[in-house]
Amino acid sequence: MKYLLPLLALLLPATCLAETVWVGRFASTERDLPAPWRVVQLDKDIRPTRYRLREWDGVTAIEAHAVKSMALLARRLAIDLAKTPVLCWRWRIDTPLITADMTTKAGDDYAARVYLSFDVPPETLGLGTRLTLKLARSLRGIEVPDAAINYIWDNRHAVGTWQANAYSDRTRMQVLRSGAADAGRWVEERRDLAADFRHAFGHAPARLTGLAIASDTDNTGEEARAGFADFRFVGKDEAC
Repeated sequence: MKYLLPLLALLLPATCLAETVWVGRFASTERDLPAPWRVVQLDKDIRPTRYRLREWDGVTAIEAHAVKSMALLARRLAIDLAKTPVLCWRWRIDTPLITADMTTKAGDDYAARVYLSFDVPPETLGLGTRLTLKLARSLRGIEVPDAAINYIWDNRHAVGTWQANAYSDRTRMQVLRSGAADAGRWVEERRDLAADFRHAFGHAPARLTGLAIASDTDNTGEEARAGFADFRFVGKDEAC
C-alpha cells in the first residue's frame, strides 16, 4: 500500500491535497500572547478589551474580556484563497449582550466577532469609495482595509443575517450565532471566505490580508467574555 500513495497523490485533484494552514493554534506552555498576534487599539480614548491565554474546558484559547471597551487582537495573513479558502475555528461566549443592535452605531457591539480584512481589485473601487477610504486611513491609519467581513455572535438577529456595518458599508457583518442557545460551550465554525466575500461584495477579493478577534462593548457599556481557538485554513472540500 505504501508504494501506491505517491501514485494516488498524483491522481487526486489538487483541492484534495491542500495542507491545513494553521494561523491560531495556541499552546498551554506560552505565557504571553503569541506573535504575530497583537492588540490593536482603534481609538486611544476607549479602554481596550483585555486578552490573555488560558485553558478553558480543555481547550487552550485566547480569552477576550470586554468591560465598556474595544480593541482587536489581530495578525497579518498571507493565505492563498484559491487553495485554502475555508476558515475553521472554535469560539464560545459566556452570555450574549443585552442591548446591542448591529443596525445602529449606538448598538454596534458584539460578545464575540471574527474579523477578516481584504484588499480588492482596484477597478472595483469607485471614486467615492477611494476618497472615503483615504479619509478613514488618515484618521485611523493605513491598516484600514479595502473591505472586511465580520462573523459575529449576535444577540437579536437571525443566524445567516447579512448586514452592512453601521459605520461603514465596506465592512459586512454576518450572524453565525445568535442568542444564548450555544452560550457556555465551545462551538465550531467553518466558512468559505472566498464565497462569502463574493456574496457580500459581488466580486472576488484580490487577497486576504488579516484576521482579528474581539469582544466589543464600548458603545453599549456592557460586559462580555469570549474564547477563540484553533484557527486554520483548509481546502474547499476538506474537513476542518
